[in-house]
Amino acid sequence: MHELSELYQEVILDHNRRPRNFRAIEKARSAEGYNPLCGDRITVYLEMDSGRVADVSFQGTGCAISQASASVMTTVLKGKTVDEVESLFEKFKELVTGSSVSEADVDALGELAALGGVREFPTRVKCATLAWHALRSLLHGDRTVVTTE
Repeated sequence: MHELSELYQEVILDHNRRPRNFRAIEKARSAEGYNPLCGDRITVYLEMDSGRVADVSFQGTGCAISQASASVMTTVLKGKTVDEVESLFEKFKELVTGSSVSEADVDALGELAALGGVREFPTRVKCATLAWHALRSLLHGDRTVVTTE
C-alpha cells in the first residue's frame, strides 16, 4: 500500500510540475470547468477527427490534483473514440470515488490509476474529475462552464 501511495504522490507532483498538453488549441472546441469550493478553473480544448480524439489539451489554474489529473487525462485520451473516452471516465470516476473497480479496469486506466489515491480525500474528488466533466460536456456538444459543487 505504501508503494501505491508513493506512486500517487509521484504522478501528481510530476504532472503538476510539468503538465503535458498545457496549451490552447487554436480553432478547437473548448469548455471551461470551475470548482467554486476550491477555485480550480480549467479550460479543456478538443479536436475530433473521424470520431476519435485527434488532440486534447488544457489550460488553467488550480491545485496539484486538478492540474495533474487534467495532464494525465490529455495524455491518455488521444486516439480514443467517444465510447472509449466515456468508458475511461466511468472507470476513473469509480476509482476516485472509492467504488469497486476490477483489476482489469485498473489496468485499462493506465497512468490514470495512480490518481486512485484521491479516494482517501473525498473533498478532492471534484478536483480530480473537473477536467473530465469539462471534456464530457464537449463530447456532448456543450461549451458551457461546468461547475462542480
